[in-house]
Amino acid sequence: MWLLIEHDGPWASHLENCDLPADIAELVRRASERGIRPQLIRRPGRRTRQRGQGLRVLVGYAAGANPWLAGGVIAGPDDLDLDAVMAGVVPESCILEDEPVFLVCTHAKRNACCARIGLPLARRLAEVLPDRVWETSHVGGDRYAANLVCLPHGIFYGSMSQAAAIAAANAYRSGEVILDRYRGRAGIPEPSQAAEHFARVHTGELSVGGVAVESSRSEGDVTEAIVRCGEVRFQVVVEPSVFQAPCGTACAETITTYRLVSLDRLTPVRYATPALT
Repeated sequence: MWLLIEHDGPWASHLENCDLPADIAELVRRASERGIRPQLIRRPGRRTRQRGQGLRVLVGYAAGANPWLAGGVIAGPDDLDLDAVMAGVVPESCILEDEPVFLVCTHAKRNACCARIGLPLARRLAEVLPDRVWETSHVGGDRYAANLVCLPHGIFYGSMSQAAAIAAANAYRSGEVILDRYRGRAGIPEPSQAAEHFARVHTGELSVGGVAVESSRSEGDVTEAIVRCGEVRFQVVVEPSVFQAPCGTACAETITTYRLVSLDRLTPVRYATPALT
């Protein structure tokens, strides 16, 4: 679940350290207590919204096969029913969005690369998709800057160029993902995201809902997942691998990713029909 709150800034390095207006701080607190992910957002390239007009919020339910995103302008924290969001119900103060929303991390004080690469990307993407793009506070994986998140599904992409971001956004609007620079879907454990990715690469399945991890189990560093692609199931085994961050000296650390160990198609279980006597 997501709670996006419009706030032009400034943004401290960590959300909990931001000097936020009392109503926004209270919304962040309530969301965090419920396990809803709070994000600060602002429009790329312009800072025109005046305080006193209410709080612009977007709430998203990203779990399952039918995620949704809804938005509204509320007078204060008491006007947003976060318990409804937890239950998968659109709050009464919000209206369902009929188009996806795209977040680009531009959180400079968290990581310089996010601003250096993310800011021009957000502005360019906003030119192509007016009113559907927001700058956002830290989304994780800042070493993969620029990061793009597609809502309501919570699809993540990393190390995005402007052209790649436009292509990924257009694909998502058509109900598909692009495998190049695809990081996975929020709310799914990292090994399962990797297993899904390898299954997509193997089958060429691009539809957002066309692949799902049905079960997984880990033994040590190795994870075995059962992944459904359409009507076919695969046993996918992955293990962690380490490489150097691509962002340059500002992110001169190693990153854990995943290596494919094996991928095997599972034979459907067929039950014999009893003979008639």
